[in-house]
Amino acid sequence: MLRKRLSQTGQFFQNFDYILFAVVIILIIFGILMIHSATNEVASLADRVRSQIRYGIIGAGVVLVMAAIDYRYLTSTYLWIYGVIVAILGVVGLLGVEGEAGAQSWVNLGVAGFQPSELAKMLLIIVLAQQLADNVEQIGKLKTILISLGFVMLPVFFIFIQPDLGISVLVMVTWFAMVWGAGMRWEHILLFVVVAIVAMPVLWPHMEPYQQSRIITFINIDADKDAAYNIEQALTAIGNGGLLGRGYMQGTQSQLRFLRVRHTDFIFAVIAEELGFVGAMLVLILMAIVVFRILRAARLAHDMAGSLLCYGVAMVIFFQTLVSIGMNIRLLPVTGLTLPFVSSGGSSLVTLMFGIGLVESVVLRHGARQP
Repeated sequence: MLRKRLSQTGQFFQNFDYILFAVVIILIIFGILMIHSATNEVASLADRVRSQIRYGIIGAGVVLVMAAIDYRYLTSTYLWIYGVIVAILGVVGLLGVEGEAGAQSWVNLGVAGFQPSELAKMLLIIVLAQQLADNVEQIGKLKTILISLGFVMLPVFFIFIQPDLGISVLVMVTWFAMVWGAGMRWEHILLFVVVAIVAMPVLWPHMEPYQQSRIITFINIDADKDAAYNIEQALTAIGNGGLLGRGYMQGTQSQLRFLRVRHTDFIFAVIAEELGFVGAMLVLILMAIVVFRILRAARLAHDMAGSLLCYGVAMVIFFQTLVSIGMNIRLLPVTGLTLPFVSSGGSSLVTLMFGIGLVESVVLRHGARQP
């Protein structure tokens, strides 16, 4: 009996995407090394490396646990999950504490801080995957799209007022990618693009002054010298790196502490300065492998909900990478979105690994029937 169970377990995990898992682990280890460099001899950041190692181990466990759980059991309870999302974001409004950036987006769990909006962005992928799959035959109707949007708007409102503009935009972009993947018509796509453009002036007065400053500085870097400081230091660091970089822990902007928040928002600048163009390209290649392996899982998925789960996770990783690197090289405004798997941050790392676990669950069951 034991031999039979071991054989069944072995056959089950034959479909496990070991390439995806291995590349993610490589990125985490690489990130730990870069966090060590970025926080070297800074007393206030002394625990960042140990913390990232702990969360990396927890995240690896989360992947294995989520892979073992049939994703279809999760999608079948999507309304309950939606209730959890609203509840945890509501708790932030009542019991939330301010993080380093000043946003009231954290809950103190005693032993560690937790950012519910990070978990919410992944749980919403489960909700949207099943909601869209249930209505995929009606996806050509505007009403269906608006109902799907309705599921997103309440969590986005809670996240926006924390305030966290970066994750708010990320959730909306993820929703857009998933409804597109479900088959949204081109005329509806154009309609929502126009609405998004029109909505920007409406949202502007409701943004925090520092958020407005970031956007203004992106348009005119001379408008706010303080807001432009980090951008200028990041560009200097990247320019210093050249082809092969100055060497690990040899970057002037990071080691001399000219570059602020270098272990989170601007860790790509540290990579580019110390490891050069080659090191920066290596990160991009590894991220591309992760995204393409997730898209492969979407193609293998047994059902529409599984495919949409993978599309959602892929978009989160792709968009965060795009924005994080874009703001380091001044192609996009600073938003606070971190480089996936590499930047320091326990909530972000564990929830991203939660997403990888969902993808692995889809891959493991791509030939299975509905339970």
